[in-house]
Amino acid sequence: MEIQHFSHHHPLVFIQDHSVASKAALCLGCDKPVEGWSYGCNQCEFYLHKGCAELELAPEIQHPFHPKHPLTLLTNSNRFPLRCDLCGKRFGGICYRCFDSNFDLQINCALLQASIAANFPKSLHPHPLHFIQNPNKEVEPDCHGCQKPISGPFYHCSDCTYPTLFNLQKECAALPLEINHPCDRKHPLTLLPQPPTHPQKCSCYLCRMQWKGFVYSCSLCNFDLSLDDFLFSPPTITVASHEHPWMLVSRKMSFVRDFCGTGGDHSPYHFHTCVVFVHKNCISLPRHIMITRHRHTISLSYSLRQIQVEDWVCKICYEEVDINYGYYRCPASRCRYIAHVRCATDKEIWDGKIMPEGYYERSEEGVDEPWNLITDVVEQIRIGELMVASEIKHSYHDHNLRLTFSGKTKDDDSQCDGCTRPISTPFYSCEQCKFFLHKDCAELPKEMPHPFHKHLLTLSNLHEYDYSWCSACHRLYQGFWYRCYKRDCVFQFDIQCMLLSDTLKRPSHEHSLVLVHNSEGTSCSACFKKLFSWDVAYRCMKRCDFSLDVGCATLPLTAWYKYDRHPLTLTFSDDSEPSQHYCDLCEKEREPNRWFYYCADCDNSLHLNCAVGDLPYVKLGSKMNNYSHKHPFTVVKTIWNCPPCKVCGEVCNGQALECKESECNFTVHWDCRRDLR
Repeated sequence: MEIQHFSHHHPLVFIQDHSVASKAALCLGCDKPVEGWSYGCNQCEFYLHKGCAELELAPEIQHPFHPKHPLTLLTNSNRFPLRCDLCGKRFGGICYRCFDSNFDLQINCALLQASIAANFPKSLHPHPLHFIQNPNKEVEPDCHGCQKPISGPFYHCSDCTYPTLFNLQKECAALPLEINHPCDRKHPLTLLPQPPTHPQKCSCYLCRMQWKGFVYSCSLCNFDLSLDDFLFSPPTITVASHEHPWMLVSRKMSFVRDFCGTGGDHSPYHFHTCVVFVHKNCISLPRHIMITRHRHTISLSYSLRQIQVEDWVCKICYEEVDINYGYYRCPASRCRYIAHVRCATDKEIWDGKIMPEGYYERSEEGVDEPWNLITDVVEQIRIGELMVASEIKHSYHDHNLRLTFSGKTKDDDSQCDGCTRPISTPFYSCEQCKFFLHKDCAELPKEMPHPFHKHLLTLSNLHEYDYSWCSACHRLYQGFWYRCYKRDCVFQFDIQCMLLSDTLKRPSHEHSLVLVHNSEGTSCSACFKKLFSWDVAYRCMKRCDFSLDVGCATLPLTAWYKYDRHPLTLTFSDDSEPSQHYCDLCEKEREPNRWFYYCADCDNSLHLNCAVGDLPYVKLGSKMNNYSHKHPFTVVKTIWNCPPCKVCGEVCNGQALECKESECNFTVHWDCRRDLR
């Protein structure tokens, strides 16, 4: 049985039981794991739950969560993560969208039933609220009050959209508006929807952690209590990791926490026999965890005084480690990896899984394990003392591939089908068809961890719409790619970005750079692009005011220009006369402090994008379907006698899209394709 679904260009075949399939998959409708009955296109690895595929959803609806404009049903064709304006989570499947205000609702949220909430205190929120009695189990927005995931009935404000979402679980909405608390016996505490502005930086009295949700506050005493501590701070706490119970000290104390090494003047938990003080959250810290920044399990240690390491530097943030307090370290005998507690348990680095006692190796990282290989060796040759596979059978190609160590391909413009870079030796090739793989790309493992993401990533070569978008550099790409198949994750990375590590050394800066997951408030020092909280980027290890986004971190050091016989070099500053600050390709002005490509012999200068092109990771000659045009486009490299773009009228230098159909016969820039009429 087949159906033709609007979200996919191939027919979808009914699958009786997807759970018996050899490979896990996500539903492209709701982004949840596919099990049981489903529809799928095995050629494109496109799958839909039977329920998602057969939902009789109207193409346009009026939804109470966005009453201003109608919402249109569409598929996120580029698979570039969108963010739902109800739950705030990223998703990549079918959704409802308002094109007037860029309002998006993923399917799970669009199906929620809501009613107008009456008699809600205006002091807690000024807008009308919708009460959602039976939310989907998959929809778990964070509560604005307690900052925790919502698991039951909640209130939602349709006037507040990302990044100022307002969702409040029923329990927090029922909190008393005024309480008496033993930590401030003089005055009652009033419930406020956000921390008040005090002369000093506001934080919770008990835990002194900065708090974004509801607080109980006394303006006369400048006293604030977070909901977390009001609801979940018992007088004593007993945990299996420590032999004594922890007791709450309800007075201000100046001390450093023995578990995490951070200080403050607030109420800790302690046990007088051990003379140990800890944050409440640190009491339940896991003993053993696994992070993608390191191949072994790392373990919590209360003191590193007896450990011999080369330097006392956290291998995540590269700030100094105080050896008198607790940190995570690698217990392997020859490994000297250490990290701050807060760095190792950051939600972007640790997936929350606790490792059992005695588990030290990342067994799933075994690149050489048979289950993790995508090639079979057909023939070997000896080179010196090494045995090298001279002929292989690759999982992503029908024919055997032969290894070449020298010489060029028949087509000098040939590109690797794995990383899309120009072919260089050594490489594997198919004698029957035009298929090339660099040796490194042919040996990529099926699954591997990467510091960009906290989950294990899986290799694929299939693209739902002929191409995909990289979650790291935000470039369009073809060829091989790695994707996360965990629930609620839509992260995917091209091979160029997967080759990066957690540290980077570039000639543009004297110090090494370190990977960071939250770059909000900074800009790339190369292209000046503003960075957001969800962007991974690199910053100076020595805390210079220098940052690089991943796109600029992967720029090649040299590029070619059609009117120059020399390679152009990536250049980081320009002290020439202002009249010389122009790009020789597009003839537009350059900013002197932005990176550019330059040939000193011929005095040619190019913008970064003019040198590398709009589609640096796309194969020339490949076909690309696009909703803006009825015919498929061909990716071409226009060098001589460049035609003008059909949309903007400017010359299509470098890479462009071409429609060769007789009734069309035009060329268009990639960025202009959406404006085709």
